[in-house]
Amino acid sequence: MKPRKALLMADPIIFALPKGRILSDAIPLLKAVGIEPEVDFFNKESRALQFATNRDDIKIIRVRAFDVATFVAHGAAHIGVVGSDVIEEFDYSELYAPVDLGIGGCRLSVAKPADFSDMVDKIRPSHIRVATKYPNLTSRYYAAKGIQAECVKLNGAMELAPSLGLANHIVDLVESGRTLKENGLVESEVIMHISSSLIANRAAFKKQSNIVLKIVEDFRKLVNDDAAA
Repeated sequence: MKPRKALLMADPIIFALPKGRILSDAIPLLKAVGIEPEVDFFNKESRALQFATNRDDIKIIRVRAFDVATFVAHGAAHIGVVGSDVIEEFDYSELYAPVDLGIGGCRLSVAKPADFSDMVDKIRPSHIRVATKYPNLTSRYYAAKGIQAECVKLNGAMELAPSLGLANHIVDLVESGRTLKENGLVESEVIMHISSSLIANRAAFKKQSNIVLKIVEDFRKLVNDDAAA
């Protein structure tokens, strides 16, 4: 995949941040390395998606977590923050993840109805139907166990799938497990533990080393200093 013109040296660095739970953890890290979004970034009424920062050479875009990886991989953004679940799901060769930021911790797990033992005879051991927004990760996980996974792609409300007969299992992010419990589900297997990383477009990392490399090194030093404290 050829990098877009967004990677030209004269253009500002585009930093992609995810909407949602990771964002609140990422902002203090940005400020700690000297990158502060404009005031409108924090305006909940604003529908803007691109924002200036205190640095003329860096702009921020705020997009869905899954889209952070796509923007960076295709060169529309140069650098970003995203969970390891998204990195593994897309497996873009153009992405480089140099720094684990240690934020956004959770796990990607398999869940099933609490009374699933009553339904075991309804599925074949070699085949399973799973509702998930992670079809690639899910398929690879079950393939390694010798099980063919039929993945039903959903972007949300995964917990409804078993009760409505769409799938007997779901694969989704789990933090406390409260949402599962409230929907009559139990966590049965952990596929991977997740944290968020700083990612960069490989071409940008090579061609704009004066800026991108400095950002990466600033984040790496911040994380290492926090770990040593």
